[in-house]
Amino acid sequence: MKLIGRVKDGLELQLPLREKDLLWQLLRLYPRIPSNYPRLSKGAGLQASSQHLLEEALAESRGQNQHTLQTLLNDPQRLKPHEGGGWRLKLSIGDVEWLLQVLNDIRVGSWIQLGSPESPLRVLNADTAPDVWAMEMAGSFQMRLLEIIEG
Repeated sequence: MKLIGRVKDGLELQLPLREKDLLWQLLRLYPRIPSNYPRLSKGAGLQASSQHLLEEALAESRGQNQHTLQTLLNDPQRLKPHEGGGWRLKLSIGDVEWLLQVLNDIRVGSWIQLGSPESPLRVLNADTAPDVWAMEMAGSFQMRLLEIIEG
């Protein structure tokens, strides 16, 4: 992913075909954080009703994010073939911030799926590899977007 140019309200990025396919495959994993995460502390007086309200709010937010994500993935005005090969992706600054949040959900959710390990996994197998891949790819795309934003 590289910056083609800054436009009035955002960025134009160039994505090689393989990288675009990886990003789209990764974004289809959203949401990764389990719906009952985080749990409110047991000391809360109205924990059950508060937990329910939290889960409802998160479900609504995830639903909106999934709708926005589908719009992004299917919008031919945002994603076009690039003359030099690959794809040109137009994102507003708000889109970039939102995309960073979605990628963070995928990264953190994959870490949670792995059992929230404190140190690197010692064994990579068929069960853990997809979550490790998603966690590492989401982090990589986040870092690249942040590098582009910061110039």
